[in-house]
Amino acid sequence: MGLEQQVENDGFFTTKIDALVNWARKNAVWPMPLGISCCAIEMMAFAGPRYDVSRFGSEVFRFSPRQSDLLIVAGTVTYKMAKVVKKIYDQMPEPKYVMAMGACTSSGGIYRTYAVVQGINQFLPVDVYVAGCPPRPDSVLKGLMEIQSMISGDKPFTRGTVIGSEHALYDIRIPEHGELVTLSGA
Repeated sequence: MGLEQQVENDGFFTTKIDALVNWARKNAVWPMPLGISCCAIEMMAFAGPRYDVSRFGSEVFRFSPRQSDLLIVAGTVTYKMAKVVKKIYDQMPEPKYVMAMGACTSSGGIYRTYAVVQGINQFLPVDVYVAGCPPRPDSVLKGLMEIQSMISGDKPFTRGTVIGSEHALYDIRIPEHGELVTLSGA
């Protein structure tokens, strides 16, 4: 039946090299997880089977900065730890992206002390802020999809995109734009 009816496909698939490279980069984002405190548990859930980050090509968590292109900072960053975070960021190859996960990473959270950095944007260029205390894994997935759309060129590349959450209760200060975004529960 189907053996007699062979169909020849003489079609072509054309694209630009940049589009092909961006498609490959978008579907192979390798995160470097930097779980400093309680947000790391939600980051683990984001990589687990329930939320299945492997659908987006990011299931390979690399614990070597030289093999990563997305730095996910999850938790409270102290000034002593900031040097380590900056060193890890500097060791990552270009192009590299940063996701600030949680209120403590984004703005210091409830820790308004001399030892806690009041937002990692003071020493790193942050691409996506994921709000919440702790942020839900689906919000982290949405942040990953936002970075992927920036990589593919679907959206214009703007640093400081805020991904909201219904549980976000803290302010996120974005110095690039000079504004204070208040995310509160609805």
